[in-house]
This record gives sequence, structure tokens and C-alpha cells, in this order.
Amino acid sequence: MSPTATVTAAIRVTGVEKSFKDVHVLRGVDFEVAPGSIFALLGSNGAGKTTLVRILSTLLSPDAGTAAVNGFEVTTQAGDVRESISLTGQFAAVDEVLSGRENLVLVARLRHLENPGAIADELLARFALTEAGGRRASTYSGGMRRRLDIAMSLIGEPPIVFLDEPTTGLDPQARIEVWDTVRGLAKNGTTVLLTTQYLDEAEQLADRIAILHKGTIIQNGTLDELKRLLPPAQVEYVEKQPSLEDVFLALVGETAETDAAPAADAGEAVTTGKELR
Repeated sequence: MSPTATVTAAIRVTGVEKSFKDVHVLRGVDFEVAPGSIFALLGSNGAGKTTLVRILSTLLSPDAGTAAVNGFEVTTQAGDVRESISLTGQFAAVDEVLSGRENLVLVARLRHLENPGAIADELLARFALTEAGGRRASTYSGGMRRRLDIAMSLIGEPPIVFLDEPTTGLDPQARIEVWDTVRGLAKNGTTVLLTTQYLDEAEQLADRIAILHKGTIIQNGTLDELKRLLPPAQVEYVEKQPSLEDVFLALVGETAETDAAPAADAGEAVTTGKELR
């Protein structure tokens, strides 16, 4: 179904609020995501990243504010939103008993698509999994499982993909494999909203980065724009440009306070390869 209005932003969030009993998780969130871009949502433990993704994917309703995905309102046009998106969570949702190809064929059949075998073969080739396609998914490395998981989420060619901390628990090589996959999605025109535990991940991938702190977006910009928020440091008479880590810590403090959060956001953390303390 076509959007009801001309889409100038793939995702538009305005004044979104969400509370769980007395816990205010989102306190008026505003941002837009351009079509075909990678947008990173960065925040400390309990900042509300997963809650926001759940609202955008119609799994939760906001208490206030509006959100539109692919031109459709998440509260009044939830079915159209779901047809426009895929959602990949923190852990790969593959059936380990089935082969990689069988996982893909199963999803294509569940979506009632024609030629599920051809769809599976095309995605195996696209994600460099053709040689492993006949093997059980239980034999795959972490990076291969995550690539298969993302491939499964793309069946039906959704224009917008939500990746909620896609490299959690992966080793460095597997993370690089997933990064290459995400870059490939954007190159092919898919809009990606990424939440991440890792500052370097946002630095490597995102066209724009929004820092979510205590339920609001406190900064939103390109990496260069965020770095310009801090002056260069002098290191032995040579200017050292600030890193995203420097910017994040300056904005939220070295020991970012975290309000109590519901289970939806439990376990989130921002790291640079080590936990921020």
C-alpha cells in the first residue's frame, strides 16, 4: 500500500513520551531519519532506546506525541507500518536445526511469496552465505548467524530496517562482518535505524547520530557536527580532534546517571570496547 502522503522522511518522531507506572522512560523525543540513510541511536543503560524502537515497530503505544514510519502513523496505521519494516533484535532469531537456506525458504513461505527457493538463493549470495547455505545454522559462526538473521528480515524487501544492538556479544571479526552488511543495506537504498552499545559502531556506520539521555534527544547530528561541539585538545603542540567518546562523555557526564528502567531497556550499555563507568 502506498503512503497516504508524500514521504520526506523515512521516520519522523515528534514529542514521543512513554512511562511505565512512575518511571518516565521517554520525555518528548524528536528526530527525523532521511530515506536510505543509517541513523544511530546512542544512549546509556536505560536511556529508552529499545522502548523507542518498540514504539516505532508498533509493539508499544506512546503515551503522547506522534511517530510516522514510511509515511504511516504508528498508532492509527499499524498494519501499514508493519508491512514497511523489519525488526532485528539483539539475538539472532534463526532456527538452528534448519539449514541457512531452509530458514530463508521458511520465512518466504510464511510471507506467501512466490519462488521462495529463488528468494533464498538470492539472499544467500547477497550475504556471502551460498557455500554455507546447506549447513545447519547451528554450525554457523556468530557473524554468519547474524548475517542470516538480517537476510531473513529482508524477505519481502521492507524499505526500513530496525537493528536493535545487532552486534551484541559478537567477536571483533563478526562485528566487522555485520558492519559491512549494514553498509550494504544503505547502499541498496534501505533506511536503517540502529541502536548500539558501541560508540565506535556509531562512528563507523552512521550518517547521523542522536544521543538519547534521560528520555530526550540531547544532540543530533553528523559525526563531524558532534565533534565540533568540543574544541580540539593540544597534545604536544598538535591538535587532537575530539572523538565521539569525548563528545558523549562531555554531554552526559563520565558517570551518566541512569533512571530505573523497565525490562524493555534492561541491559543496555554504551561502550567503546569497555564499559563506561
